[in-house]
Amino acid sequence: MNDRGKYAEDVAVRLLKKNGYKILERNFHCYFGEIDIIAKEQEYLVFVEVKFRKREDFGGAVGAVTPLKQAKIKKTAQVYLQKNRIEPAVRFDVVLLSGEIDRFKRLTLKL
Repeated sequence: MNDRGKYAEDVAVRLLKKNGYKILERNFHCYFGEIDIIAKEQEYLVFVEVKFRKREDFGGAVGAVTPLKQAKIKKTAQVYLQKNRIEPAVRFDVVLLSGEIDRFKRLTLKL
């Protein structure tokens, strides 16, 4: 992961914590792919994908969460659930960041 990607994930973690999420794990890897953040929010186990794009060309950050990426996240989440032998209520969230990375230092973020 590059520095921008790590910084974007750090921003997302701060956002999630500020909004009551408990961070359980970051960068869970398996054969199918990676989940950036796994968190608990109320009764939900939340799998969070973080996308940062400097520009909005080609769909920007939201365009990067393709159906193929969604399928990989789902399969990876299934591995996590099986590995940890848990069957909670599950939700998938996406944190999208775009623009100049330096401006994230000054943002007040809300869900």
